[in-house]
Amino acid sequence: MFTKFIITNKETKNLQFSLFFFSKTLDMDQVRIIAYGITLGSVVVTSLALQDPVKTIAASTEGGTLSLVANGEDFVRQGFVSKDGWAINFENVYVNLSDAIAYSTESTFDPQTGDTKEDIKYENKVNFDPNQVPTDLAAGEVDAEPIMVGEVNATPGFYNALAWRLSPGGEDSPIAGNTIALIGQATKDGSTINFDLGLNQPTEYVCGEFIGESRRGIVTAENSGQVEATFHFDHIFGDADSPPEDALNQDALGFQPLAALASNGTVKLDQAALANQLSDPDYQKLNDAIASLGHVGEGHCVVNPISP
Repeated sequence: MFTKFIITNKETKNLQFSLFFFSKTLDMDQVRIIAYGITLGSVVVTSLALQDPVKTIAASTEGGTLSLVANGEDFVRQGFVSKDGWAINFENVYVNLSDAIAYSTESTFDPQTGDTKEDIKYENKVNFDPNQVPTDLAAGEVDAEPIMVGEVNATPGFYNALAWRLSPGGEDSPIAGNTIALIGQATKDGSTINFDLGLNQPTEYVCGEFIGESRRGIVTAENSGQVEATFHFDHIFGDADSPPEDALNQDALGFQPLAALASNGTVKLDQAALANQLSDPDYQKLNDAIASLGHVGEGHCVVNPISP
């Protein structure tokens, strides 16, 4: 004869411990003591397994690394159709990032609830190189990873807030005097327009936690973390895949107002020329769209214009 005990813990994926003891070898009190010990061990293992990985970052004196990447998403790498039917393909999309800071905050930081940079109370922060060279978001193949901007040593923690600036490029920069440069072609109904747009709208973005398919910004002594500055260029041109009444398309400039400014199949204009040649409503749409470019994945940011 034998007695069989099944000890099941659902939180540990129904792991079953089976104890088989012949009654002639152990009495029932001994069996119960062994079973209790295994049950207690199961509870401890389950408790550790269920803890939030953000809260169980090793308290280590050793640092890890944190990288900053910039991402223009598929719109930049693969092209897209604007809200007014222009097929847009980019050769270069330069953004001049500077003064990027990642924060590990004491509590949740969420710009959508009204939090501002002044509300950030941080446990740790890391500063990336304040004088970054322009980053070409269109570089690489259509399925390339986001562009590495910089990497720094960082104290282990969860870096759940990110601030950066778009600043004018220096004299030796390919986008000298501009914060953004968009270079490419737009095609519609057999017509192609080459565009080279220099935008100069210095802006600070202060963002919360990255929102996307995976959690970002977690640094441990063993594993590096990553934060991302994301740019949504469909905010400028709109997206034919979204309904016309969608807020994105209602607020976007589109490409047609720019196509109307073409000369000999080319639009090569800087911010001052765009201010002079676009209608006042269209220029306002452009400015608003540029201001709304910065995100962290799908997460939103506080937008702070910077005076020249």
